[in-house]
Formats: sequence, C-alpha cells, structure tokens
Amino acid sequence: MRYETNITRRQALLHSAAALGSLSLVGHGSPRRAKAEPMGSNERIRVGVIGTGVRGKYLIGNLPEPARVTAICDCSVSRMEETLKPSAEFAEVLTPFKQRDADRCATYQDYRKMIDSEELDAVIIATPDHHHTLAAMLALDAGLDVYIEKPLTVSIREGRLLADKVKSTRRVLQVGSQQRTMEMNRFACEFIREGGLGEIREVALPNYPGPIALQRFPIEAIPAGFDWDLFLGPTPEIAHNRKLWVKDDFKVDGLLWRGWDLFQAYSGHLMTNWGAHSVDMVQYALGQDDSGPIRVTPRRDISATELEADWKAKWRKKTPQPMGPWSQANRFQPVSLEYENGTKLSLLPGIDNATFYGTRGTMTISRNKFVADPVDLVKIAPSLSNSARWDGSGHVARPHLQNWIECMQSRGKPNAPVEVGHRTATICHLVNIARQLDRSLRWNPITERFIDDLEADQLLDRPRRQGFELPIAS
Repeated sequence: MRYETNITRRQALLHSAAALGSLSLVGHGSPRRAKAEPMGSNERIRVGVIGTGVRGKYLIGNLPEPARVTAICDCSVSRMEETLKPSAEFAEVLTPFKQRDADRCATYQDYRKMIDSEELDAVIIATPDHHHTLAAMLALDAGLDVYIEKPLTVSIREGRLLADKVKSTRRVLQVGSQQRTMEMNRFACEFIREGGLGEIREVALPNYPGPIALQRFPIEAIPAGFDWDLFLGPTPEIAHNRKLWVKDDFKVDGLLWRGWDLFQAYSGHLMTNWGAHSVDMVQYALGQDDSGPIRVTPRRDISATELEADWKAKWRKKTPQPMGPWSQANRFQPVSLEYENGTKLSLLPGIDNATFYGTRGTMTISRNKFVADPVDLVKIAPSLSNSARWDGSGHVARPHLQNWIECMQSRGKPNAPVEVGHRTATICHLVNIARQLDRSLRWNPITERFIDDLEADQLLDRPRRQGFELPIAS
C-alpha cells in the first residue's frame, strides 16, 4: 500500500489531516486534462473516491474497467480501513478492488488535499450531501471529471453554480441517478414523453418526508481517527454526537437511525434522497429536463389520520414521527406543484410509486419496472432480460458508471448530466421550502427565483462556514 509517509496506516491518515491547517480552498493545481480531449478506449482512468461509507464502497466495487481507484478519502479513518480490508457485506463486492488496487491506494481524510496532491482523471463523490458541491467544484477546477451521488446539492443556488462550473470547465459530470440508464425506466419515460399516455394531467408521487432542524445532543467524545471539523465542513459548528452523522448503524426507539440524512443542515432527508429518483423520472417523462414547475403549494386537505397511517405504512423505519400533532408536522405535509402547461405533480399519502395519469391510461414507474393500465397500451416493450444486468448488491450502478466512463472517453453527454440533476434537486428543494414557509409559492424556472417573495428567496442558498467557501469568481 502507498502512504503519504512511511508510518503505520492509522498514523499516516491522522498525520495527513493534521497537516491541513493552512490548506487553501482556491487556486488548486493545474488541470490534469485541461484540453478535455477524448481518451483511448483502453486508456487507464485514475479515480479518487471521496466518501467511503456504504454507497462509496458499493460504487468502488461496481466501477468498470479501465477505471482504477488510486486514492480514497474519508474523514473517518476506520471507514477507509474497512474499504481497504473489506469484510461482511462488503467482502464480495470489494474483492476485485482488494486484490487489484487496495495495496497501492493512497488515503486521505481531506478531499481538498487529495485533489491537490494526487494525479487523477476523475473523482466519485459519495459524501453526505452538504459536501457535494465543494468537492465537485474543486475537482472540476482541477480538470477532473465527476460522478456525484444524488441529490446533486443542498440548495438551489449551489446547483446553478455547479452547472455553470461544469459548462465553463467542459468536464463530464454524471449524477448518480441510475434510473436514467435503466432500460425499463428509459423506455417508460420516453413512451410517456412521446404521447403514449396521451395528455398528462396529473402525476402522483409518495409523500417523501422532509428534514428536521439540527438538534443539539449530549456531547460525546470524538472517535479516534474521525475528523469532526471536516465532517461539519461548511455547516455550523456543533458539539459531536454520533446521532448527528452515523447512518443506518444503530436504532433509536426502534428506528434505524439515519444520522446526517435526517438533519436540514446536511440534507433534505427523504425528500431529496429517495424523492430525487422519483422526481427525476417525472422530469424525464414530462420533457422538463431544462425547466420545472411554476407554483408549489402545501396542501391542507389531507387529514392527520391519513398522514399518520402513511407514516406507519412507509416511513416509520426511516424517520421519526412528529413531536407534536400531525396537523402541525410541516415536514410531512403533502404538496402539489404545477407546470406551465397545467400538469400537476402531487406528493400524497398512499402512493407507492410514480404514477402518471393520462387521457389514454395510467402508468406507474419504479426501479427498472413499469406497469401500464390498460396493459395493451404498450405494444412492444424491452426484454425483461435487460433487468438482469442491474442485479446484485447495493442497487448495482455498474451500467450507469459505464455510461460515465464512456462519456469520459468520448467527451459526450452522459445520461444524467448536471443540468438534469440540478433541475431534479430544485423541485425537491422547492417542496421543502414550501413546507418550511407553510404557504404557496410562485417560481420562475428561467430566473430560478421566487416571484415577488424576498423571504422565500433567502432560502435559495445557505451560509457557509469560513474555510469552506465555494471557489467562484467574486
């Protein structure tokens, strides 16, 4: 294994983080591939992976040739160690990486240092959401291509800045919305887009819960090898407690605790997490990839009984129930959005998958699957054998990663480019903003601002802690 210094792995990792006090966030090294020219089909692609939690490990394990992981980064030393010497659920998926690359893989706690120091061609970003934009922008400025997990950003302004950065640097950025590459999803969305259901009057999605406000828990000791300040990144300083960051590793009152994903400072919770997949299919099917709705309205016509029943049926293992009455639980509030052509998109209790209602019939779309009613609406569908290549551990993303690699080689446009990811994330953020303000909002998808609403406009962005500013021209 290759280390930054000739000391033990843990000492090396801790030392590398301690040396970063004077690290600059702007003016990074010269681009590795500044000319953005096509690569050879067999040319080795050096990839750095930022974030080695569950998703990061699965992406490493699903990365096709000729890409090779040459560096990994995580603010938790133990997670990098688990990646380099995988066991349990990751033993099988990471076996090729362990046998081929792990011994030579460089390790970092701070992605800024990794991007500055390593000779890379691309990065995979699988961090908590609040680090997505900074990591991606620094990589783009360094001349690297990017694969970034959804949701793209934690704010609408971040998304526009990132989309502009991709355009100016001419890099390839693929958002990890793998349903854009799944054959069944692509067929269903294009079938609807081309008029197979007739005129689409309404689309219904599950009522994905929003985040909760950042909480202060009792102070706990920071684990050895974990850089709490780096985890916080651009968000406010707060005392350490594992409930603020550890995800899907322990239960609280029977709930599998989702850690950082629960809190507004770090995420939009299930609305931007799971919701991003469903909203992405809506945007694709409606032909709105470069636009969005014009109005977003919280709904008060759904009873507290219906909301509680929906939580018990779908969300009780993923998110806490409200502390007060359901009638005041804004983060569970159903919401309707309206597009300029009159199509309505509603998040409602009792809905399991994205459901499109057209003048000729209905269609539900889920992961690599669709169902039409009446069934004879679809005359010729893709072979079910296409689904097989998506089988495997951890929602296999190999074909979506393959599309990214092919676009790095050709300099073509990937299936889930940055503008698509930004417009999808924008809708998720609009829902959470409308819930937070508890009122109807008018939105201009061209200017990406609210109409005559300064209070709502204040929520398009969020402040960043000193030292974690975005690298943009002043």
